[in-house]
Amino acid sequence: MRGLRDIPRPIWLLAGGTFVNMVVSVSFAYTFLYLTGPRALDTAEAGILSGAAGVGLLAGNFTGGWYGDRFGHRRVLLVSAALSGLTLLSVPALPTPALFAALPLAQYVSGTQRASSSALVATTVPEGARRQAFALMRAASNGGFTVGPILGALVATHFSYDWLYVAEGAGSLGLACWTARVVRVPSAPKRRGVSHGSGLGGVWPALRARPAVLVLLPSIVVIDVVYRQQYSTFPVFLADHGMDAQVYGSLLAINGGLLLCLELPLALGLRRRSPLRIVGTGLLLVAAGYGALLLGAGVVTAALMMALLTLGEALYKTTATAYVADQAPAHLQGRFQSLYAGASISGVVLSAPLGGALYEAAPNALWPLCATLGALAAGAVLLSARSRGTTALAPPPDLSSPETPSHPVSLRTP
Repeated sequence: MRGLRDIPRPIWLLAGGTFVNMVVSVSFAYTFLYLTGPRALDTAEAGILSGAAGVGLLAGNFTGGWYGDRFGHRRVLLVSAALSGLTLLSVPALPTPALFAALPLAQYVSGTQRASSSALVATTVPEGARRQAFALMRAASNGGFTVGPILGALVATHFSYDWLYVAEGAGSLGLACWTARVVRVPSAPKRRGVSHGSGLGGVWPALRARPAVLVLLPSIVVIDVVYRQQYSTFPVFLADHGMDAQVYGSLLAINGGLLLCLELPLALGLRRRSPLRIVGTGLLLVAAGYGALLLGAGVVTAALMMALLTLGEALYKTTATAYVADQAPAHLQGRFQSLYAGASISGVVLSAPLGGALYEAAPNALWPLCATLGALAAGAVLLSARSRGTTALAPPPDLSSPETPSHPVSLRTP
């Protein structure tokens, strides 16, 4: 665990705050039940509202880093966390029609907060320690969400679904206060026009100068659509083959447990290895997980599928996030993180409708297609790793600007 010493102490404190916040950030898991239960919407209306919230989340991830590059990642994180908290706190008091605005807004600022958080970690942690820092943040998030749904179910069944929104809103406000305390950015002169392509250069020229990133981003979109079938068509597949919700819940527990045990040690042990090869191997394991379902429908093959899927996730998600951060020019760090964040949750919007339509039309074709698409995405990333200059850990030089350091970030412990 020597590499853990490279993570600044305030990042540990920020991870602690993230853990606590994720324990109470479970309302989205019960949104459909809340809408069709206490709010008395029919399933079609609840589906439309849930879909709108998912679009809001995706849009927030794609745009959060752009705000951060212009106004500062810490400031955007604080504002978005506070706005998310206030919106969620208001949900129980709002009339049902107002939820069609409030829930997409809450998810939009939540996505903005996620992108800003990644960019803040990327600009705070020195290059060479980012993989373990992102792994630590993911471990905190996964750990909190392992506990959260269980507590959420108890609160919803013994008290009210409204308290889930109250708790999550209070958690978001608390995270904003905690972040303001442990991460400080000293004042610095404003750099006008950075986001409008002044002498520092824009995002698209920077992406074209980094072809491996241009390969990675669409590959992540493809693999996320494949990966998230475990939350939509996979439980239907299990039910169609006589395996109930208890089996599915146990498989998700395998996913959470393995991630907590493996992700941080893998990030530490492989931190000096070629990032793109690690990412490509992870995508290949996700593909192999769905390929395992071709061996037959049963508890053993389902468990093998989940184990392979989880190992692939542990390899590619942290490494890809850190790789994009390492490749980003300083003045575009937020926008690069937003592009990756949006790509990495695109399956939230796309996986269920695409997978569901195919499973309805040709159920036997879904898993071979998932395995094939995952393998193609993995192959693209592995091929890019062999291209000129893409295996280096350092980003290519930013020729569009002189050596202008980014605003310094000072870390203060409470």
